[in-house]
Amino acid sequence: MKVEQKWVACYSEKYAARSKHKREEAIAKALMLIQNPAKYQRTFDYGAAGYIANLKIDKETGEILNIDERLCLDRAKIEDEEKYDGYYAIVTSELDDSDAHILSMYRGLWHIEESFMITKSVLGTRPIYLSSPDHINAHFLTCFISLLIARLVEQRLNGKYTIARITETLQKVACSHLSQNLWLFDYADEVTDDMNSAFGMDFGRKNMTLQEIKKNLGQAKKD
Repeated sequence: MKVEQKWVACYSEKYAARSKHKREEAIAKALMLIQNPAKYQRTFDYGAAGYIANLKIDKETGEILNIDERLCLDRAKIEDEEKYDGYYAIVTSELDDSDAHILSMYRGLWHIEESFMITKSVLGTRPIYLSSPDHINAHFLTCFISLLIARLVEQRLNGKYTIARITETLQKVACSHLSQNLWLFDYADEVTDDMNSAFGMDFGRKNMTLQEIKKNLGQAKKD
């Protein structure tokens, strides 16, 4: 089966610095291994062994087979890797997409991973203390609707605050019943101030009647 592909080659200074740093860490471990090969541990020194020339390791036991031979850094491999620091390629089947759009989609993938982290931590998707399929489906539906609302709030605030920060603030917003039809909102911070502007709400340190509270909620739904 033949599949047409489009490659977009990129360079990033940050990626180059990251690659160099990770290689230097592995080389430092390789030098320690060369000085004392008897202490080699496959799990701890993963990646370091690849920078040692003429190293022979038993694939089953992880032991060095030529421990008595002279070991040295594989300079040729290091120099070859250095030439490609910072370069990476994006492969896609979207042949008609522009390079800029492909890069934009690739750089936005972290939002997907972040969404999974938010649902697990901030929104408490797991653990699930339910057993029936209907209840489990309702739980996940509630979590995903919450995620959607949180993302919309995040966008309306121009990405100034994380969803975790927004959630933390909203959990602190509360009102106390003073007398008859009067309620006191006794918490406010920069997040509530920005939400007031973005949604036409009126969070803050002030007294409000129940009618005023309902009016603000209704206005916010329209916005």
